[in-house]
Order: sequence, then C-alpha cells, then structure tokens
Amino acid sequence: MRIQHTGVFAGDAALPAQRARARTRRRGRVVRDLRDRGGRGPRVLAFAAGDVVVVSGLPGSGKSTLLRRAAGGLGIDSQDARERWEARMPAFLPYAFYRPLVRVAHYAGLHRALRSGAGVVVHDCGTQSWVRGWLARAAARRGRALHLVLLDVDPATARDGQRERGRGVSAYAFARHRRAVGRLVAAVEAGRPPRGCASATLLDRDAAAALRRIGFRAPV
Repeated sequence: MRIQHTGVFAGDAALPAQRARARTRRRGRVVRDLRDRGGRGPRVLAFAAGDVVVVSGLPGSGKSTLLRRAAGGLGIDSQDARERWEARMPAFLPYAFYRPLVRVAHYAGLHRALRSGAGVVVHDCGTQSWVRGWLARAAARRGRALHLVLLDVDPATARDGQRERGRGVSAYAFARHRRAVGRLVAAVEAGRPPRGCASATLLDRDAAAALRRIGFRAPV
C-alpha cells in the first residue's frame, strides 16, 4: 500500500482497503492503525530518503527491541548511550548520578545524525514534546518529513517488559509516561498526529513483532 502524501510504504502484507484504516488528513497527514491484526500486519515500513522516524511508547513497551531488530544501524536509542556510560562507571554508583551525562551524550549523537542528512529512527519516551518539535524542525530544514511510530501497549504488559529487561521506572515516572502516551494515542486515534508529524502509525505488540525493517528508500 503506497501513500503518496508522506512517502510511507508498508510492504509484505497487503491488506484490504476497508481494514487498512489509513486516513488522509488535511495537509496530507496520514494516520495508519495496524493494531488488532494478530501479527498479520506489514513486515516493512519504508519512508522517503532522509526522513526522520520517531518511535514512542511506554517504558517496557518494546521500543528498544523494535529499533535493534528493525532499524539496524539507523536507530538512535538513549538506552545505547546509557549502557555505554554504565560500562564506564563503578557498579555502586546510582544511575541518577550520571543521568545528565547520558542525556547529553544521547542528544549530541542525535544532533550529529541529523546533521548528516541521512534518515534516522529515534527512540522517544513520549513525554517530551520538545524533542518531537526539534526533530520536526530539523527534518523541515532539510526538506524532509517527521513520522511517528507509536506503540500502544497496555500498562501491565509494559511493566512486564520492564521486569524482563531488569530495569524499571518509578511509579511516579511511569504514571507521567502513561498520561503522555495516553494523550498521544488518543490524538492519533482521532486522526490528529502531533504537530510537525507528516504521518503516524499505531502498533500493538503483535504488529511491532511482525515488523522486520524500518528503513528508507534510496534517493530518486
């Protein structure tokens, strides 16, 4: 299914039009809902060369897993920066002590990737709208588009995901994430992608597991 307005292509799992639920909105923005298909969704999400894709969802929803499996070397994940710093620090030192350094390292790496002009897939916690605003402006400056891929996973499943990876967030932080991601999901379901996003794609756990590649087509 090719969507001309945003240059998004979902491949390897053609679906009847009545089930695709892809809705073209004003200014060419598109919402695609790939939930509730039992893993029979697309295997590939391909975007125009040089575009920026941001992957959002609750902590533990599977964002990092999706990036590592499907985005390859194009993924920019704050978790990678955290793990690099953890390897340097004494085991007894709490993460909170060097969290600011991790954030600086993550955003510096993201800035370099954006300046390169290549397409990138970015891990986003969903609570900081300024990050999406920054990414949208960076994409627009080079004549490209920002796209949102949003994992809609219930809180209990996300908590299980945190336990599986052995790293969780506080109840307060998780509640803040729930509110922010809930607002995002509700807006996208209503056909209103966040400001600056040319498209939004909703995934559940099965749809995310079905994806094998998030990438970018070669320049024409």
